[in-house]
Amino acid sequence: MENNNRKAWLYLLPAILFIGAFLVYPLIDVFIYSFEENFNFASGTSTGVGVGNYLHVLRDPYFLQALKNTFILVVITVPLSTVIALAISMGLNSIKALRNMFQTLYFLPYVTNTLAVGLVFMILFDCSEQSVGLVNSFLSLFGVQMVDFIDGPYAAKMFTLCLYTIWVVLPFKVLILTSALASVKKDYYNAAKVDGTSKWRTFRKITLPMISPMIFYLVVTGFIGAFKAYSDAVALFGTELNAAEMNTLVGYIYDKLYGAGGGFPSYASAAAIILFVIILTITCINLLVSKKHVHY
Repeated sequence: MENNNRKAWLYLLPAILFIGAFLVYPLIDVFIYSFEENFNFASGTSTGVGVGNYLHVLRDPYFLQALKNTFILVVITVPLSTVIALAISMGLNSIKALRNMFQTLYFLPYVTNTLAVGLVFMILFDCSEQSVGLVNSFLSLFGVQMVDFIDGPYAAKMFTLCLYTIWVVLPFKVLILTSALASVKKDYYNAAKVDGTSKWRTFRKITLPMISPMIFYLVVTGFIGAFKAYSDAVALFGTELNAAEMNTLVGYIYDKLYGAGGGFPSYASAAAIILFVIILTITCINLLVSKKHVHY
């Protein structure tokens, strides 16, 4: 038995070393940096230890704006994209002959470069002196005043960012949910038909419980992914996200490290720990909720 245990640990050793070097150690290092006030990366010195970095970050208007943008993005895109993906998956599941073809078509945006998709969205929603995008051209047909979705009002820019994010994450969710629906045993549906159960009741009592683990997986990963959003905003609004009021928490951390006003690893570390705590809290809440609503 001891020999088997030694072999097992020996097989796990490369993975343990990899996780320790690239996950555990950086997390501990960031945690330490977050409490070192006025840390100088070049000299490796600081003026003291305390919570000053956290207080600075929590009072920074750029951080508060990034926090607001991120929460709006999470609250809107995660549930909406999951519901839309479920509706599309239900439709694909009912089209047996062309299901594989439609799955491939819906998955194409997921493997397309993020910046390329962002460029397409910029062209579609453009409203400048040089050109007018397809969206505004369509709105003008109905007498609606054109809106600058890229450089205009905050609400318009947030709408574009949310729509772009949903578009990017939708293919993966459709693929997962379509596979989950295909795995539900037909015997349950046949029994429901024999009993004369309505389609809505069949969906609530059979389909949803059977695919609830996949829905829970998509919700949790969706929350984590939305909180880590950054490239989406850059693809639409460029790198000057603070000026556009469209920065995210990850963008704020990057700016504090490498941006024009960067060079502050202690502030970036404090913001990263705050983001980690937020994601951990949301994930724990989802785990508690899943105990009552997820059926394994």
